[in-house]
Amino acid sequence: MQLNTITNQTIALAGIAQAAALVQQLATTGKADTDAMEASIASILKIDSDSVTDVYGGLAGVRLGLEQLNRQMTGYKIANPEQARYSATLVYLEQQLAKRQDLLKTIRTGVVKAQAQSEHFGPMHENVLASLADTYHSTISTLQPRIMVNGEQHYLTRPDVVNKIRSILLAGIRSVILWRQCGGSRWKFLFYRKKIQNELKSLLARVEPSP
Repeated sequence: MQLNTITNQTIALAGIAQAAALVQQLATTGKADTDAMEASIASILKIDSDSVTDVYGGLAGVRLGLEQLNRQMTGYKIANPEQARYSATLVYLEQQLAKRQDLLKTIRTGVVKAQAQSEHFGPMHENVLASLADTYHSTISTLQPRIMVNGEQHYLTRPDVVNKIRSILLAGIRSVILWRQCGGSRWKFLFYRKKIQNELKSLLARVEPSP
């Protein structure tokens, strides 16, 4: 399987965009797109996959991310600055994480534990989300800058919502790692913008039902 393709890079970017969108949904409404959330959480638990799309359980698993990324890249103004900030911070934090073998080892241990729980309870069970959230909190949260999530205080103080947000941020880091593994980089994102936009249209056509 060739990882380094514009298709794989775009799918992984959609995974990052999806995490940012889900965090915003949770922080502002206390709820999030169920299918997208399940696919993003499952992507953390899928350490070995046959393909990049398989990480998300199929292309439909990143439908929300593809839509959000397409919206962000269309036009001259950033459609959603908050989501763009979350995505950019995730990319930066992954660079910091790559230098910390101790934290990577802790994350691997936490994910293996969550995998075992998932086999018993299912990936969206509160125990699984609590484990993933704790893994995020003890690793990524210790790096600078910390992601400052904006939203309604009512939701941001609820433990179940906090666990979901932290789990999704970990899923975002998973997508950044995948993007890098597929040859993604900041300069490619800037200089291959048109190629990525064309790929997005092609991918969206594959997941969206024909009218």
